Amino acid sequence: VIRYLKKKNIVRVVCTVTCRFARTVMTSKALNKANVAQEISLEVELPKTAFITNFSMEIDGRTYAGEVKEKEKAKKQYDKAVSKGQSAGLVKASGRKMEMFSMSVNVAAGSGVIFVLIYEELLKRTLGQYEILTRVKVEQPVEEFQIAADIYEPQGLAFVEAVATFPTNELLPLIKKTMTDTKAHISFSPTAEQQRCPQCPNQLINGDFIIKYDVKREKGFGEIQAVNGYFVHFFSPPDLARVPVNVVFVIDRSLSMAGEKMQQTREGLVSILSDLHEDDHFAIITFDSFIRNWKDHLTLATKENVSEATKYAWSIQIGSATDINSAVLSAVTMLKSGRENKQVPERSVDMIILLTDGMPNTGELVLEIQQNVRSAIAGNMSLFCLGFGNSVRYSFLDVLSRENKGITRRIFTDSDAAVQLKGFYEEVSSPLLSDVELRYPDNAVSFLTKNQYGQLFNGSEIVVAGRLNGNDMDNFLVEVSGKGVRNPKGDIHEQGKADVVYPEKEYIFGDFTERLWAYLTIQQLLEKRFKDKFCPKGEAAAKALDMSLQYNFVTPLTSMVVTKPQIEDTEDNSFIADKLTEATHSKTQRYKILDGDPHFIIELPGKDDALCFNINDKPGTIYNLARDQKSGFQVNGQIIGKKKFTPDAKNNTYFGRFGVTHQRLGVKLDVSTDDISVFHRGKNIRLQWSDTTTVKDAGCVTFLTNNCSLTVTLRHSVKFMIVRHTKTWKKHHDTQAYLGFYTLDSHHLSSSVHGLLGQFYHGVEFEVTDLYPGQVEQKSDAVMYIKGRALNVTRHWQKDFSRDVKIGKDVLCWFVDNDGNGLIDGSASDYTVPDLFTV
Repeated sequence: VIRYLKKKNIVRVVCTVTCRFARTVMTSKALNKANVAQEISLEVELPKTAFITNFSMEIDGRTYAGEVKEKEKAKKQYDKAVSKGQSAGLVKASGRKMEMFSMSVNVAAGSGVIFVLIYEELLKRTLGQYEILTRVKVEQPVEEFQIAADIYEPQGLAFVEAVATFPTNELLPLIKKTMTDTKAHISFSPTAEQQRCPQCPNQLINGDFIIKYDVKREKGFGEIQAVNGYFVHFFSPPDLARVPVNVVFVIDRSLSMAGEKMQQTREGLVSILSDLHEDDHFAIITFDSFIRNWKDHLTLATKENVSEATKYAWSIQIGSATDINSAVLSAVTMLKSGRENKQVPERSVDMIILLTDGMPNTGELVLEIQQNVRSAIAGNMSLFCLGFGNSVRYSFLDVLSRENKGITRRIFTDSDAAVQLKGFYEEVSSPLLSDVELRYPDNAVSFLTKNQYGQLFNGSEIVVAGRLNGNDMDNFLVEVSGKGVRNPKGDIHEQGKADVVYPEKEYIFGDFTERLWAYLTIQQLLEKRFKDKFCPKGEAAAKALDMSLQYNFVTPLTSMVVTKPQIEDTEDNSFIADKLTEATHSKTQRYKILDGDPHFIIELPGKDDALCFNINDKPGTIYNLARDQKSGFQVNGQIIGKKKFTPDAKNNTYFGRFGVTHQRLGVKLDVSTDDISVFHRGKNIRLQWSDTTTVKDAGCVTFLTNNCSLTVTLRHSVKFMIVRHTKTWKKHHDTQAYLGFYTLDSHHLSSSVHGLLGQFYHGVEFEVTDLYPGQVEQKSDAVMYIKGRALNVTRHWQKDFSRDVKIGKDVLCWFVDNDGNGLIDGSASDYTVPDLFTV
């Protein structure tokens, strides 16, 4: 249908859900109405839990399709295709639940492009409902805009509703819904005029379109659906009573939790305490380098005890270091003591909820903590970890919880952090069963997904899938066991015939049960992989890779490569779509040189973390900082010394002059602490640091000077800022002027870009483990695994002046000593050049 709509710009999102498995097809048609070729970009936000399965684009009747490959092989193809440079497609984090897929392509004048992106996911039941989320952000009115969803649930729909978070409610009547017992259709199709926001001038619709639903549930063994040799079993019986909870809240009060984080923690804890059931038992442990208990034993959640605990929660104060090991072991001891002394009901569930914003920097090392906790818990209780903020060592907490029947959740440091804390507790505060196992006849099934679970919580669902060895489902028996409160012993162990449903063929897409099985299997294999992070090519990873390639899923082990077409004088090139993981540090986007004994900082977007190193050399030395052969972009920097040289003392060095060239755009900048000279296509422009605001627009080049800073935008290439600082030593009546260089956007540069900074422009991955107290007080040392090397690093604070040129912002980073040896390619001396404009 799309191919015949030649005169329209189109955005169409169609989601088909069959038995909780969702397949979304996003189609976008854009027409280049200009008289010259121009770049058309696509940006799509998709759920983090989804796997991209296909991407293609059609230009002038020719289709360019994506191909899923092993990540390392895809990277080699990508490097070969764009060794001379072009923009690359990326997938990056976008908020809490979404990640961004983006790419761009040159389209000839009068031509159009049709993008088609397909992704799949298994909808997760949380707090009694499933959720389909579509992010809507219209940057210009679209002639045809449509979101549509078709839901088919053979066991029956309990409810279906659609809501939106748009700036105005005037669009809500445009949401259309039709519903039968087993099927629902929801659509939203605003016209180009309706896409504008009357209450917000110069803005278009922007927000989330959310569909929520649940299914009808019968007493018994759940529902089994079978299609083409595979089955899926949904287990969430409606008639189970809640099991009382014994919970210990372990709260990090170390120095890094100071300010808003601690205030939000207090608010969240107080709100959680108010939701405790009167048959629950609880305790509060706070920790820094010392462990402090509200009480030395579990306490029944009476109104009086909760009121007393609330006062204590409001009084929690900041301490110093972070001893996670002792804190968690104290919680384990308290729960064991409650059992031994029969303070808690025999039919109850024990759990620990750990909230921290960082890594342990006192007490035991990371691997020892994981071993200590695993040995102490011994499978008898659950550990849930809440990682506060972006700098938290997520992979450490993830392993800690997975090994102890729990999960890890990141808490974002936004204004609603307290609500996030309470929301997580609501998910896990009402266990219905523990130690759940679903068993099937050995001769009837094979290749089962995970069928043993630590808990079944109210409002959630257990999903098991597998391959059928035959077609005889008439006597398909299911055996369910678990600990609960259904009988005097608190256990259930039942066997019976399950209801098998065969979905109507007209409402299923392909072999959806097989793809659902593959989706679940890959997800669970990836979880196993994290338990053996130092052996990522183990059996679990190899199996996950094979299945990702077989079923065309973009997972953390694969990438999708699309070769873009050649238009006019551009090069053939490819882009890669990758799958993010919550615990991976990658894809840097802000890169800086900061002041004082030249500090290099590689910041990580979306994470309060960075890598940093210093370069110490003689005044007059010139370093190549970035060079891109494709575009001819290059930056060289010259080191200057302190004006007043002091014998037998440390004499700081700085960057005092930068030479920037861009051969394709014909630009040359000579920036010193005195003034700024710009040469552009035969013209000489001179700018002064004292200028308040001066804008010089020369075709594809924009210059902006503002209060001792220079911002340069080289269209379709790079954007950077140079800041002029003046340091004053009142004691010696001395001043020193020097420069800082900040790369603000470099994603258009080719993959071959290099230099002291340029080598990091397309991302770097690393892992930090084994934190231990450093030689300098209040600074932690650790081991970093990067580029196949193990480096000793130290936690440092550096200054970022890109947002505030006077005061700056403190940036937490991992410092690599010895001139960045091991972090940078080669040694620092390899980057020296004879003059400021040497190519």
